[in-house]
Amino acid sequence: MPFRVTILGSNSAIPTTKRKPTAQLLNVTERFLLIDCGEGTQMQLRQYKIKIQRISHVFISHLHGDHYFGLIGLISTMHLMGREKELHIYADPQLKEIIMIQLDASKTELAYPLFFHPLNYQATNLLYEDEKIQVKSFPLKHSINCCGFLVEEKQLERRMISEAIMEHNIPINCIPAIKAGGDFKKSDGTIISHWELTKSAHRARSYAFCSDTAYCKSIVPIVKEVDLLYHEATFKNDLEDRAAYTFHSTTGQAAEIARNANVKRLVIGHYSQRYHDLSTLLDEVQEVFPNSELAEEGKVFEIPRTYVVNS
Repeated sequence: MPFRVTILGSNSAIPTTKRKPTAQLLNVTERFLLIDCGEGTQMQLRQYKIKIQRISHVFISHLHGDHYFGLIGLISTMHLMGREKELHIYADPQLKEIIMIQLDASKTELAYPLFFHPLNYQATNLLYEDEKIQVKSFPLKHSINCCGFLVEEKQLERRMISEAIMEHNIPINCIPAIKAGGDFKKSDGTIISHWELTKSAHRARSYAFCSDTAYCKSIVPIVKEVDLLYHEATFKNDLEDRAAYTFHSTTGQAAEIARNANVKRLVIGHYSQRYHDLSTLLDEVQEVFPNSELAEEGKVFEIPRTYVVNS
């Protein structure tokens, strides 16, 4: 099952001809999640052939326009295309009022249910959960209330070895208990251990999205050891004072967060429009954290499945 992140927009507040404001589409085991929705997001979804009606949950980090100005257009297009299934939006409570004013002004009555869920800016908070994934929010350090998001697969149980089921004539009703960690007792009293009957499961994968934020040590334990970390790097290191003044991060600060959190891969984005050659930003990041890449429109980051070792 896939766990992939598609970059729809990678720039900061002012778009360029080549870079759009922030937006990312996640496909996590066929759950389609949109994180931030800057201006032009629905055009990017079409550009990269992503079916917008498959999006079920939208997460908006904060209410600076480059992170949500595309949302009303997306909501309207979903309506015009005949959407019927519900859409859930997780954002600052004010966003509901902003969206409803626009819908009321155009006398639009959506053909589908629209639900708003407020973010908690004081602590880590579970936003969404089903049998396979969970999404949490956590506070960032910005000029207005802002959240990052942590998307995680749930750890699967170990898998039964089919040959062992046949060899030991294990009844179907015993399998759930064995997968959960139990042993199997045969009719003659012989105990066959859980470890002999099962094999490693796929390791749970994870992704963390750190939108607009000043350098913030408190996020390190939250994003610790994630498979993929997106962290804003609006400025190069020589503009550290500017970054602090605007509550943004430098390339070196993003890399330090990744290193201290021992993440597997880092992706930087939210570039200032002053930078035309992004390779200079990447060079600075890789000096501290070599396994780093640039967020670029249309780029897809896959998190492959691996197996749990010695479990």
